[in-house]
Amino acid sequence: MSDFILSCCSTADLDTLHFERRNITYICFHYELGGVQYTDDLGKTMSMHDFYEKMAEGADTKTSQINVDEFISYFEPMLEAGHDVLHLTLSSGISGVVNSANIARDELSAKYPDRKIYVVDSLAASAGYGLLMDMLADYRDEGHSVDETRDYAESIKNNINHWFFTTTLKYFVRGGRVSKTAGFVGNMLNICPLLNVNIEGKLIPREKIRTKKKVIKELVDKMILHARDGKDYNGKCYISHSDCYDDAKAVADLIEENFPNLKGKVEIYYIGTTIGAHTGPGTVALFFEGDQKEE
Repeated sequence: MSDFILSCCSTADLDTLHFERRNITYICFHYELGGVQYTDDLGKTMSMHDFYEKMAEGADTKTSQINVDEFISYFEPMLEAGHDVLHLTLSSGISGVVNSANIARDELSAKYPDRKIYVVDSLAASAGYGLLMDMLADYRDEGHSVDETRDYAESIKNNINHWFFTTTLKYFVRGGRVSKTAGFVGNMLNICPLLNVNIEGKLIPREKIRTKKKVIKELVDKMILHARDGKDYNGKCYISHSDCYDDAKAVADLIEENFPNLKGKVEIYYIGTTIGAHTGPGTVALFFEGDQKEE
């Protein structure tokens, strides 16, 4: 196995056991819930269910990214131990965290000139970011070097498709993405917006679909259309959800019905607290390898 550290931010939204099993390290974002500061530690401090329940009860949320000093404190022990580091950040279309990571890299590169520190903007989020990390772990475990794995990350990151829907516009209104009037009308008409992540790593509304049943079908239809090799897709598929497991399971069941060659079962995870602070409960996201992301 290649001797370098494969690293990401907690916003890759897998669970701790998955990261440990794949030998992927992570550094945590931060969030505020009801005026109290927490670490986005994958549900260790507060369970995901409790987090979303408090949001549903009206608790305000804020998030903060990882700063330069935190990155330095995180990277330096790896470098001191003689390891090179490949770190992928949350999409620059969602957060400015890549800038902090790059500043930390530059400072540490001067201090440890014999070590390699690579920072890659994943252009991905939640379990789509996690899926990318998992694919890189597979590539690393085949014996590839840190340079080869960095190049591989750059070559595939825009092929990780992100499609998602929300069953409530409440939190989009709260975050200013949807007007109060549009949110009220949308909720009255049972509108479930379908969105994806574009080639710049930004969240883009694509369609307005009435009823949850129809948007679940449309989500799976998007995978049929965009997945590598269509219904013959034999890669991995991840789903994340914000405390609406039954909806996520309905999507997973429909995918497994339509894609008989999947690599294992569809894996379902929670949308973590950093991203969930903006989506609120009621969001389901689907991730797979396929066409290059759209504009």
